[in-house]
Amino acid sequence: MSAGRERDGEKQGFTDSHEERAPALEPERIVAASFQDEDGQVETSLRPQRFSDFIGQEQLVANLSIFISAARERGEALDHVLLYGPPGLGKTTLAHVVANELGVMIRPTSGPAIERPGDLAALLTNLNAGDVLFIDEVHRLPRTVEEVLYPALEDYALDIIIGKGPSARTLRLQLPRFTLIGATTRIGLLSSPLRDRFGIVSRLDFYSLESLFRIVTRSAGRLQISIEEEGALEIAKRARGTPRVGNRLLRRVRDYAQVKGSGTITLEIAGEALEMMEVDARGLDRVDRQMLMCIIEKFSGGPVGLETIAASINEDAQTIEDVYEPYLLQLGYLKRTPRGRVLTDLAYNHFGKEVDRQDQPRLW
Repeated sequence: MSAGRERDGEKQGFTDSHEERAPALEPERIVAASFQDEDGQVETSLRPQRFSDFIGQEQLVANLSIFISAARERGEALDHVLLYGPPGLGKTTLAHVVANELGVMIRPTSGPAIERPGDLAALLTNLNAGDVLFIDEVHRLPRTVEEVLYPALEDYALDIIIGKGPSARTLRLQLPRFTLIGATTRIGLLSSPLRDRFGIVSRLDFYSLESLFRIVTRSAGRLQISIEEEGALEIAKRARGTPRVGNRLLRRVRDYAQVKGSGTITLEIAGEALEMMEVDARGLDRVDRQMLMCIIEKFSGGPVGLETIAASINEDAQTIEDVYEPYLLQLGYLKRTPRGRVLTDLAYNHFGKEVDRQDQPRLW
């Protein structure tokens, strides 16, 4: 590949570099999988406490159950656990469930909150034997903090430097055996030395329609919302495979049912409410559809570069790549190629458009 083509590929988002970028700020969309302020107290009240209450991720739950049972029988701390996957799938919930199943305390924090080695030392020295330290967005830990964490994970020891200059000396403190549970949405940005120190690495996948239906029904019961099966199924279909989105849609449809209906979420009420919120039958919102239609109408389905799409819909390129594209790729509506983004026949069918690629150059 020529240098010019390489530069074009980097502009279109195809660089292989794993250098960390500042995370894109996701807009306050009703179908956004990222955590929003309104989700706080509600998610806590809906959070399962045991594996028996946890819906979905069957293989992962089965594996963790075996590992936990074995650790408890031996009287040992569970191996360090790394949970990764898209936002909103239950990484934080699983961390709390693991702590409950182990019968220990959980100390939650996040990578950006631990700014200095001293912050990490304060957390580690306050742990009891077997406790769980949960670090969300663990890939955002500062490098200096990571280096302090390595001996803590391997040897359960904390090295503290006392003094400065020639008189400085190292003091090693022994820590109780604990379990670190790290959660990340971008495992590729996790450094290899840190990733290798996790004994259990598990990926969370998007949820099936059946699992989402059960989650929406369970949440409605916990929130004392009257809902019919057809209404719950309609919400589950538009939840984008993500429980957090399903629970958020449930609350907004509840509001619509309270004002415009009798208070019960039926199929008709759910459809009307979701149409009002511009969430279609596949969970696409207005920005998703605008992006797809832009590629169809202005660029004949592609290939088109990321920067060009961003300029056409007046949106930030990184936001498109990190926020909007993942779900479209999951649906199979969009492909990333060395020459740019290309829509598939499924995207055309979604809008009832005929596929016309006669004027497009071949991509291979």
